[in-house]
This record gives sequence, C-alpha cells and structure tokens, in this order.
Amino acid sequence: MLTLLLAAGALLALYLFGTRNHLYWRRRGVAHDPPLPFVGNNARNYFMRRSVTELAVELYRRHPRERVVGYYRACRPELLLRDPALARRVLTADFPHFHPRGLLPRHRPPEPLLRNLFFADGDLWRLLRQRMTPTFTSGKLKAMFPLVVERAERLQARALAAAAGGRPLDARDLMARYTTDFIGACGFGLDADSLSDDDSAFRRLGARIFRIGPAEMLVLALRDMFPALFGGVKSLWRVEKDFRRLVADVLRRRGGRPSGRHDFIDQLLECRAKGLMEVESIERPPERVRLEMDDEIVAAQVFVFFAAGFETSSSATSMTLHELAHHPAAQRRAQAEVDAVLARHGGRLGYDAVKEMTYLEWTFKEGMRVFPSLGFLMRECARAYTFEELGLTVDAGVRVMVPLQALHTDPQYWERPDEFRPERHDPAQHGPHYKLVFLPFGDGPRACIGERLGLMQSLAGLAAVLARFTVRPAPGAPRRPRLNPASGVVQSVAGGLPLLFEERAPPASR
Repeated sequence: MLTLLLAAGALLALYLFGTRNHLYWRRRGVAHDPPLPFVGNNARNYFMRRSVTELAVELYRRHPRERVVGYYRACRPELLLRDPALARRVLTADFPHFHPRGLLPRHRPPEPLLRNLFFADGDLWRLLRQRMTPTFTSGKLKAMFPLVVERAERLQARALAAAAGGRPLDARDLMARYTTDFIGACGFGLDADSLSDDDSAFRRLGARIFRIGPAEMLVLALRDMFPALFGGVKSLWRVEKDFRRLVADVLRRRGGRPSGRHDFIDQLLECRAKGLMEVESIERPPERVRLEMDDEIVAAQVFVFFAAGFETSSSATSMTLHELAHHPAAQRRAQAEVDAVLARHGGRLGYDAVKEMTYLEWTFKEGMRVFPSLGFLMRECARAYTFEELGLTVDAGVRVMVPLQALHTDPQYWERPDEFRPERHDPAQHGPHYKLVFLPFGDGPRACIGERLGLMQSLAGLAAVLARFTVRPAPGAPRRPRLNPASGVVQSVAGGLPLLFEERAPPASR
C-alpha cells in the first residue's frame, strides 16, 4: 500500500511539474489552445512535424478575432502578437521593456560562440551594438564590393555548366555556395571556392551549423522542459572547436592587426583597437558597464556573420529565383532593368550599378514577403509590462513573438497575398500598414545591423544570374516547396529548389 501511495505521489508530482505555468493565460483571459503536460503546445515541433514558423502561422490564423494569443513552449508562456501596432510598439517605442531577444536559456551565460550581436542580451548586446554599428557604413560596404563581384562571376560559371547540360540545378544549393564564398571572402579573407569545389570544407562547415536532426532537437526539447538540468547544454558543440580554430588561424596570420582587405575581420580588429567598450547599462541604469573585445568576442561576431549571412541570404535569393521562374513577366522586367543598368556601366556589375536596380530590389523584397528568411521575431519581457488597451500584464521572462510569415501573407494587409507582385514595394503603392507588417529585417534597436550588406550581396547575386540566364521551373518540381520542419528562427525548405537555367543571348544580340 505504501509503495502504491509513493508511486501515486511521484506521478502527481511529475504531472504538476510538467504542467506548471499552464494556467498562466487562462488566469489572464488570453485565448490559447489547451497545452499538454511537458510539451505545452509545441509537441509537433519537438517531434519535427512542424517548424516554429508553421505553428505560429496556424495559431495566428486559428484566432482571427484576437489581438494576442497565448502559447506554451513546454511550460514557458509566450504571447503571439497578431496586432501589428502592438508588435511595432514592442519592437520600438517600448523597447526598454523588451530588449532581450530571449533565444538563450535564462540566467545562464551564453556559450562562447553565442556571445554575439544576434543572440546576446542585456548589457553585452548594448556594448556590441554601439561598437559595431560603424562597421556597416556605406563606404565600408562599397570597399567590400570588388570581393562580391568576383564571387558573382563564379556563380555565373557554375550555372553555365548546368545550363549547357540542360540539367536542373538546385537554386538553394547554388545560392548557398555563392553566399558561402562571399562570406569566406568578405568575412574571413579566405577563398572558400565552394562554387567550384563540391567538397569545400567551408561549405561543409556552414551546412553543419544548420543541420538539426533528432539528437539536436532532443537537446532543444530537454532545455525547454527541464531548464534547470539541461539549460547549460551547448547547442553548437558540433562546430565550436572547428570554428574557433578557423578564426584563430586568420587572426594569427594577420598578427592581430587589420590587413587592408576591408573584410569583416578587419573591421572587427579596428573595433578592438579602439580599446575598452563602455556604455550605460540597459539592465541597471545609470550604472556604466565595460568590456574588453578579446579574441573570444571577435570569434563570436565572425560566427554570427557567417551563420546569419549563410542561411538568410541564400534562402531569400533562391526563393526569389523560384518565384521568378513561375512569373516570367516579372522575370523579363527584372532582366530588362539589369540589362539597361549594366549597359550604362560598361557591362560591369558594381556597387553603384546595383544601387540603380530598383525593380530588382522590389522583386527581392517580394520574395522576402512570400517567404521571409526569419519566420518570426522573438523578444523577452525584461520586466513586468502592461498592454493598457488589453488590460493585460505579462511578467518578466515571458516571451512575445511577432509572426512575420503570417503578417506577410495576411489578406487583411495585402491584396491577393498569394500572388507574387514586386510592384507592391513601389513606395508610391505602399498601403497604410506597409511599414507595420513588412519586417523582413526586423525593426527597432534590434533590427538587423547587416541589412544593407545582405541586400547588397543578394541583389548582386540575383543580378549576376538574371544577366546571363532565364530560370524556369524544373519538370516535376513542386510549386510550393515543403518547409523543413526542423527550422528554427531561420526558415529553410526541404528537398531544395530545382530550376532550369537557360543561357540568354549575349547583350549585343538581344
């Protein structure tokens, strides 16, 4: 009898632990779906059936009359913001209440490679943001551009080989290789050569960063369910050693000083040479906080430059090509603009030429509307916050999500959102909600610091392809590619994006 009582008590304690906080949204009168013990509303993500973005889109569409919807990731309450005005306020006006991104385990120091501008929170983020903002000025981007042009020419050469053979080419893989070579040159001062070498070590390293299988998903689930036990488990254990060794080798060859290549590591070394970083604390104002930009901090910034640029840009450019393949009229207009601009610049792709490609930029933005690289934005409440118009107060530690994929495709804000229409991004046609609901690079103080660099690199790659090729759907390829259910913040497709690349006639004969 005693054994049965102990067993029943243990099961009850386990159940209570696995449902802690599951009354959070009911007590506050917030609409939400019923959570399950331990997994909350996130079971299909943990079992790799739906991505985080897909679950957010489903939740958004299931509650069309709500301005906010509750969600449980394991036992942690989150709030999905359906109202773009509320989202804008969280990201901008009320940023001091929501300055953490909240992507790392709470109350634990981040693992070394995640001490970077994207993942860092609080004072570490503020120190890095202040020091690194000047790294992405127009002048410094222009100085990098010759490195971009060389990789764009190699991109054309790889596509040409496929076009000559009449075989489909995976646009996702092609643009990932272009992005990898760009990052190798502009980030590390290295010739990654993944556009020529199918077995490039640099390309393999990039693929390993985003390879999430059952083992990695199990770690993520355990960290969510049992943060006290598993919160300290590293997520980058597969690549940390190799990546830190790569950065250390580059720094050693440069003797710890800028090399004159104008690449990202040069910019970081210039930042380090400015000495101690110091700002007013965002966590404990008006205290001052200080930090030395050592080799570990440098390596972490290079890591996020590599990881963020690798996945987001290749995802956005390949999806844009996929859409153009299915919309030949838009493709012809983009090609005509590229041809005209290059003709004015002597046939050379350059920084100023890309800046003149207005319709191509609209086309790329439409690709990011249809399939934003970041499927959602996340912020964590730094201290208790009240949404006055809702009569809702959320506590410190509650995360709020801005569902970009859902907002970018909501017919309430976009006329016929399933259509691919670059003209939507003509400033003369912007609707009243445009700046509230089109946020591919985020908004507010934590908006993407590399937006202009990513735009420059992506437009150069698209221009290089469209100047030489017409893309068409590959036979049998799906019109709507299936999403990778293991995707996290950055979305990716499963199975690639096969397209036919047909060589265009030389400019003189067009």
